Formats: sequence, structure tokens, C-alpha cells
Amino acid sequence: MTFDTNILIAYLDKEEPAFSSCKRYKELGVPFILPAIVEAELLAYLHWSMEQRNAVERFLEDNFVFVPLDRAVARMTAEIRRQTRLKSPDAAIAATALFTNTPLVTRNVRDFKKVPGLQAMTL
Repeated sequence: MTFDTNILIAYLDKEEPAFSSCKRYKELGVPFILPAIVEAELLAYLHWSMEQRNAVERFLEDNFVFVPLDRAVARMTAEIRRQTRLKSPDAAIAATALFTNTPLVTRNVRDFKKVPGLQAMTL
């Protein structure tokens, strides 16, 4: 499953039901996909100290498959943006989910429903 920033923050803050749901999916061996833009947004989160940020970086490295914004994902992002008018970061997140053929978990299902072929869900 591909993570949007809002779900990942909810998980890290141990908000329910995101926290329990993610733990359950992880225990089942579901791969956690981290789009490059989500990593950038997450590490720019202003409410964390440097110690918390370092802990988050370790957590990401240990638990996620990082998907860079390479040329293929960039082209998919551009096409999604043209078709749906989603903001570029959201289009990049959607493109990553489509590229990896995984559902997108987000708290913003409504906007992502515009993307053809994308399975968007919330926890």
C-alpha cells in the first residue's frame, strides 16, 4: 500500500484507527510504499525536534520501500495532473501508487477518486 502524508503522520502520532490498521497490515506482510514526495513532506514537518526527525528517518528506512520520482513516475504525474487538476504533490503520490500497482491510503479519498484506475482508501 502506498501512503499519503496525512495517513503516515496519523500512524506516527498513534492516531486511531490508522495506527491499529497499519500495524495489522504490517503484520500481514503488506509492503509499505513511500513516495519520494511523501518523504519530503514528512521530513519538513515542523512540529518535530531533530531527535524525533531522526527517529522518523530510521523508521522509514526500516519499514518502507522508497519509490523515487524517476522519469516514469514523473511522466505519470504530469498525465494525472493534466487529467484531474490535482496539485502536483498529490498527482505524484497517485502516480506512485499506480506505478507500484498498490492501493493508496489517504484521508483525502474524495480528490484521489478523480484518478482513473487508482484504488484510494482510508484507514
